[in-house]
Amino acid sequence: MSKLFGTAPDPKGELHQAVEKFLGKKLQITWVPNAEYTDKLNVTLASDNLPQVMVVDPHLPAFVKSAQAGAFWDLTDKLDKYPNLKPADERSALNSSINGRIFGLYRMRPLLRSAIVIRKDWLDKLGLKLPESVDDLYDVAKAFTEKDPDGNGKNDTYGLIIPKWPGNYASASPYDVIETWFGAPNGWGERDGKIVPGFDTPEFLEANRWLKKMVDGGMINPDFATLDTAKWNEPFHQGKGGMIIDVNIRSRQVLDLFYEDDKENYGDKVAMVGNLKRSDGQKFSYPFTGYADVLAISKQSVRTEQDLDNVLKTLDKLATKEGQNLVTNGIEGRNYKVENGDTAALINEDDPAVKVIQDNADDAFIQLSTKGTVDIGGIAYQRVPSGQPYQDMLTLQKRLMEEDLKTAVHNVALPVVSDTAVARGPQIDTIVPDARIKFLSGAITEDQLKGEIKRWYDSGGTQVTTEVNDLVKKLGQ
Repeated sequence: MSKLFGTAPDPKGELHQAVEKFLGKKLQITWVPNAEYTDKLNVTLASDNLPQVMVVDPHLPAFVKSAQAGAFWDLTDKLDKYPNLKPADERSALNSSINGRIFGLYRMRPLLRSAIVIRKDWLDKLGLKLPESVDDLYDVAKAFTEKDPDGNGKNDTYGLIIPKWPGNYASASPYDVIETWFGAPNGWGERDGKIVPGFDTPEFLEANRWLKKMVDGGMINPDFATLDTAKWNEPFHQGKGGMIIDVNIRSRQVLDLFYEDDKENYGDKVAMVGNLKRSDGQKFSYPFTGYADVLAISKQSVRTEQDLDNVLKTLDKLATKEGQNLVTNGIEGRNYKVENGDTAALINEDDPAVKVIQDNADDAFIQLSTKGTVDIGGIAYQRVPSGQPYQDMLTLQKRLMEEDLKTAVHNVALPVVSDTAVARGPQIDTIVPDARIKFLSGAITEDQLKGEIKRWYDSGGTQVTTEVNDLVKKLGQ
């Protein structure tokens, strides 16, 4: 069972058939639309009809309960005999674990991809430099708001675009990134010998005071509490907002939009910088988990060690370079060709049959990839449009990632799962993020925000903190 981001592939279609031929296995895949996936997953986990392999968030409470109850294979000591299933990055593997035990093959993602995408033409018009610090960002946002960067003579622009964030605290939101820049822990970090949640630190409050000053000054889109994340690029493209704090791949998304407008000058519209320094010159960069979901194997459907070996051999073959290119990029010679030995260039784009192959890869089969992604490639070919601005952005993306990894602030509690957090999560996970939004919008005071942090502790957070400290200590033993 896997996520789907478009139309489900036809089992008789070219790409499905190509994957089956490559593996020498018949595949029966249940494709579930992404918006419905968590609900479907919870229902499936509660049933007695689990598929052999499932794409799952390893820290989803229902999965954690199932895995710890023995419903999924513990793969921690079983991967060494499968050369292509050994973790490519030990930290990412640990991050995707449950208290150090591996219950799924993590799907590789860049470990650091936080960045700021900026309207380059606005910077150039106002004679501004790329920001290097949070103070610079504030100044650029203020100028974008007050100095008519689009030149239409109207006061109708703002500096920073933030959407309604659907996740919990420490879910890679722009707020989390900014708080880390100010020196707050990324999710959980050590203070005075104890591991504490990042929101219980002075730096968290300082960062949000700074953000509130921007909100009050009209430097952030007024609908930041309600803007759909699916429409995040629109204000940037339409000339309403000038900056987005998100993953670096968004730079290529907005380049696509400007390319459709003007295929000659689209490269003049988009600039990008990495993580920013604090006012005192110190730099704390925001890293990601290094993974997006895992492929977990059910003990209900894969009952014996022999059955497990057969499944792992199949996944091992899929994790080869040829397999990863197939599910990530499609069929070489049909919808892409290899350029420069490491890049997948799209071909035959006007052929409807080829478009189906491409859509099947992008919308579905890439979800089965564990060591390949379109943005960084992994062992698969990286897919990059042919234009020079895209090539330049890719070069910049790699340089910024390498540089910011040196100052990355990792979440020390990411590999551990507190029983109380699993049990009480639905009741307490949104307390602080909701209070943060209310504070920024002026609905509550800073003292009330502190009161909501105390409510988190009183509602189960104290026990969560105790358990996290104990689990992290055991993890290091």
